[in-house]
Amino acid sequence: MDWLSLDNPVAMWWYFLVSVSVINILGWIWTRVYILKKPNATLVNWRTRNLIWLAAAYVFGCAFRSVLPRADVQRICLFDTWFSNVFVGRSVATVAELSYVIQWAIVLNMIAQLTQSKFAERISYIMVPLIFIAECFSWYAVTTTRYLGNTCEESLWAVTYTLLALALLTVWPKTKGALKYAVSFTIIGCILYVFFMTNVDVPMYFNRWRADVAAGKPILGLVDGVVNLLTHWTVTHDIKDWHDEIPWMSLYFSFGVWASILLCYVPMTQDRLGRYLKNATA
Repeated sequence: MDWLSLDNPVAMWWYFLVSVSVINILGWIWTRVYILKKPNATLVNWRTRNLIWLAAAYVFGCAFRSVLPRADVQRICLFDTWFSNVFVGRSVATVAELSYVIQWAIVLNMIAQLTQSKFAERISYIMVPLIFIAECFSWYAVTTTRYLGNTCEESLWAVTYTLLALALLTVWPKTKGALKYAVSFTIIGCILYVFFMTNVDVPMYFNRWRADVAAGKPILGLVDGVVNLLTHWTVTHDIKDWHDEIPWMSLYFSFGVWASILLCYVPMTQDRLGRYLKNATA
């Protein structure tokens, strides 16, 4: 455990991930108690309850991945434990990420129905299928160790949040008060996210794929890939191995989780959310 020295930047990064995860879990617990245990909890409907439990899947899934970080295609991790294998980590990530996008779909669908935005409502229905396809590409990438799958996966995430931003732009003029601010910040967040994906993440994976093709790297088949997922991992604490993973993981396990928790605070009953629409009565 000598690598945990404060002189090692990887150790400092890991301390950051663990600290943020503790804060995130406490934030989710507070949110659940605040929303479900307050006097007017009878106004909480099935949507809000689903948002809270979907957030739990994302918060605890990201906490697991923060405590045991790994890079899937490279098969590298920080700790020599079976829980660091790619099959376990990718399974946890799949459940967490699908839960996350379902949260967004629920919230967008509710706002779209109240604002009578057909475009936003259609987007709310296709977000989950798009990310499901992205997850399939991710599994293809980690099974075959072919970065082209990651390139397609991250591109679909960028497309999904581009559509989310466009959908929110259609409902933005019909909102007011706190909801208008929330929608505005979300649109800005989506733009920044898409910018990061298209300028950092997608090019990174695409360039890795091109480099592997140029080097003639062999591609694992289905059976060999699954066996490799379950049995092969390399422990490394060298910053050179983690340099490209640190930026997206740090943002993913902090801002992404905070967004998931904040979605739980969107009032999901028609009468409460309707107060934040411009055509609402006093």
